[in-house]
Amino acid sequence: MPTFALIDGNSFYCSAEQAFAPELRAKPLVVLSNNDGCAIARSPEAKALGVKMGEPWHLFRKRPGGQAVAWRSSNYALYGDMSRRVYDVLTERVPAVEPYSIDEMFLDLTGISDLDRFCRELRRDVRQLAKIPTCIGIGPTKTLAKLANRIAKNTPALGGVCDLRCPADRAGYFTMLPVADVWGIGGRAAAKLAAVGIETIADFVSHDPQAVRDLLTVTGARVHAELRGVSCLPLSLMAPTRQGIAVTRTFGSLIETWQALREAVTSYTARAAEKLRGEGLEAGQIAVFAHTNPHNGDPWYSAQRAAEIEPTSDTGALIGEAVRLLRAVWRPGFRYFKAGVMLNELTLAGQQTGLFGTRDKAKSAAAMAAMDAINARFGRETLRMASTGTARPWRARQQQLSPRYTTRADEILIGRAF
Repeated sequence: MPTFALIDGNSFYCSAEQAFAPELRAKPLVVLSNNDGCAIARSPEAKALGVKMGEPWHLFRKRPGGQAVAWRSSNYALYGDMSRRVYDVLTERVPAVEPYSIDEMFLDLTGISDLDRFCRELRRDVRQLAKIPTCIGIGPTKTLAKLANRIAKNTPALGGVCDLRCPADRAGYFTMLPVADVWGIGGRAAAKLAAVGIETIADFVSHDPQAVRDLLTVTGARVHAELRGVSCLPLSLMAPTRQGIAVTRTFGSLIETWQALREAVTSYTARAAEKLRGEGLEAGQIAVFAHTNPHNGDPWYSAQRAAEIEPTSDTGALIGEAVRLLRAVWRPGFRYFKAGVMLNELTLAGQQTGLFGTRDKAKSAAAMAAMDAINARFGRETLRMASTGTARPWRARQQQLSPRYTTRADEILIGRAF
């Protein structure tokens, strides 16, 4: 029988910030969304003060006690690199690892003896080497491992590890937990189940499998089987090819000029192209959109244009296509609030997609590889297209951005974790 585990970083974004700032540890901390808008991560201390996920920060900090909470702008370069470090620690100790999200990874622990001890040592190693506190859930299926992880996070007495391999142990939790806590049971599915009297996981597991399939289709039937210990979701060691890449942003200040909007969209296109190359892909379609703010009383305007293109990941080529489309989107007299670039029809780089290509792919690949190598060594945008601008008044507000301790050479020595 297979044995799965899910390891999850505790308040991951906050933990990544605290790893290099000891003064933030054991204190209320909130990480904010783009433009320093809403809470997207909260330390346990911030949760205890009543900070809600998605709560606008400008409202909360006016409350009594709100000034006691430290806040940080989202620092995705740091979080992505900290996730990579966790992954590196795990792959050295675990037979197989499947990243599920930036802060969650499934593990294959089949055949490992004394799992409780192994998982506690694994948590210790991740904490010591990657500086991220974690919880681990264990089960014979991925769904049960995910549920066990949730229990471990919410039950301090378990010491960060919950094992649901034993049917008797599962049955005890199933009677207490609502079915909505199960991975794969969304709000609509939970409402359908409630309508037929299914409230707890125990109710769900004891329900007739065919009735579950009729009610929730094959997806619900798969979740039902997994909760009964039948593995339907094997570990995937190869991520599925992306269907699309999007870079969209709300501006730090409203844009009223063509030059500023062009700079913003050019910058977003460059970032999308970088992501594209990072995954070894090329795009055969590009779309650009821009719109005004629907909530501030400005006249509403929204437009989008898309075009099929010769598959490429070349930043210059994609910028040229994006600017061409943006000219059709642009209308003077409006104050633009948000814009974005979407790359679709993705294929693996280097594939033959046409007989009459107009670009020198070898020359393009060499130029992009050189630019990516320089930026990887010295920090993102060390080398970039001039059309992305310099002053960039439209950039998202990041008034409390922490240093990129692990990815920028000029900021590495600021951290004090070690």
